Amino acid sequence: LYDVENHIWYKEQGDGTVRLGMTQVATALAGQLVAYTPKKIGRKVEAGKSCATVESGKWVGPAKTATAGEIAAVNDAVVADPKTVNADPYGAGWLLALKPEGWEETKAKLTPGTSVAGPYEAKMTADGFAGCNA
Repeated sequence: LYDVENHIWYKEQGDGTVRLGMTQVATALAGQLVAYTPKKIGRKVEAGKSCATVESGKWVGPAKTATAGEIAAVNDAVVADPKTVNADPYGAGWLLALKPEGWEETKAKLTPGTSVAGPYEAKMTADGFAGCNA
């Protein structure tokens, strides 16, 4: 599932948590990550607000979550080596896991992976982004 506007992906984990991370487009826009500072495990976050700060050589900003919830896990490997997000944004480069609140409502607003190409192409065009390999 994707929050195209904020360049964040979500994957249900089967234990009531949702793992999230930056999309490949986000990593291409940001460039090589040099720092990742997540909120602490147990901390509550609000929908639309930052759950972590990411930093590259040309950008510092929030990773915003589409859902409210409590931080259940943090990817310490990414804290130690933020470049992992650039190398494998959908696998080893996940950012954190949340125990979401109101997940079914949020989920209905996210774009399924099978339908994400069109919305992402429209956003990239609107933002003047030529693509990840450009």
